[in-house]
Amino acid sequence: MRRKIAILLPDLRPGGAEKLHVDLATQWEKCGIQTIFVLRKRDGALLDAIPESGSVVELKANRVRNVLSPLIKYLKQSPPDVLLVAMWPLTVIAPIAAKLAGFKGRVVVSEHSPLSIAYARKGKLHNTLMGLTMRLAYPLASARVGVSCGVAEDMATLSGMDLPRISVIHNPAALGNGERELPNPFAADDVGSPIILSVGTLKPVKRHDLLIRAFSLLPKKLGARLYILGDGLEANSLKRLVSSLGLEDVVRFSGFVRDTAPWYAHASLFVLASDYEGFGNVIVEAMEYGVSVVSTDCPVGPREILGNGKYGKLVAPNNAEALASAMLASLEKPTDPSLLKHRALDFSIEFIAQKYVETCLGNTN
Repeated sequence: MRRKIAILLPDLRPGGAEKLHVDLATQWEKCGIQTIFVLRKRDGALLDAIPESGSVVELKANRVRNVLSPLIKYLKQSPPDVLLVAMWPLTVIAPIAAKLAGFKGRVVVSEHSPLSIAYARKGKLHNTLMGLTMRLAYPLASARVGVSCGVAEDMATLSGMDLPRISVIHNPAALGNGERELPNPFAADDVGSPIILSVGTLKPVKRHDLLIRAFSLLPKKLGARLYILGDGLEANSLKRLVSSLGLEDVVRFSGFVRDTAPWYAHASLFVLASDYEGFGNVIVEAMEYGVSVVSTDCPVGPREILGNGKYGKLVAPNNAEALASAMLASLEKPTDPSLLKHRALDFSIEFIAQKYVETCLGNTN
């Protein structure tokens, strides 16, 4: 009988955690595993990317706090073999729901960002309550996963669990596409110029404003172009910033792009300017195509991926001058593409998907 893994997410709007689960489902389909996306709300551009054998169950919960009751009902009526859950507070609601439903399958919870940083602005009371919910619910799960060592350590600190009880499984960001011949997606007038690429949701933590300011400090004679792929609430303010700096002719906003492969394949440099990252999928995506990387040395993922600077330049967060200097140095002396491609194999979809299968279906602490 075909094994079934249900993936619980808020929705399938474009985001790193959402995309990685769609990629896992696509890989698992090749292995004969069926996936069911259990969503708080049936919404998002990635719905169209679900594999043919996959399906969607909508819990129809207006808020995350309303997920408990419909999730209990689902687990009673259509229990999968495994419930894989991503992102707090779903990661504390799901183990409790499984307990109340008498669910006999395995519950695997995964966190994708350092929660103590992500929710720092919520205040001490919120974070104390968050830690208490984790202390209550995490022990009820069959397994717990952090997408980086830093995230796992944060989970252990918040939940009071011993670190060995939390597995580290990196995100499957290398999809095996790095050797394809792909058309050049950049504007014809920009072909031949140094192309700096950024990919990610336009939200404050990604610090596209910092990237734009750093780009403005590059020598004009360089003739570089900055392409920003992604949508989000910050779009209008970022465009105003570009206009105020007089960069309209050299900064391009390309919106959400489902297939980013051609963009990586023809970029000169990839830059991540975030304040924090749970992992940093886009760094691996760039490396798979042999593209040099500059990243802020933010907690917690980039340093881990870039091997403490072996595979790309790390600069202090929130420092436009340092970021610009690293960008210029990387354009003048790119990292060996073969070194980057080899590193990306450590995060291949085949390798990571199998690790998840072992955690979901096998024995773990």
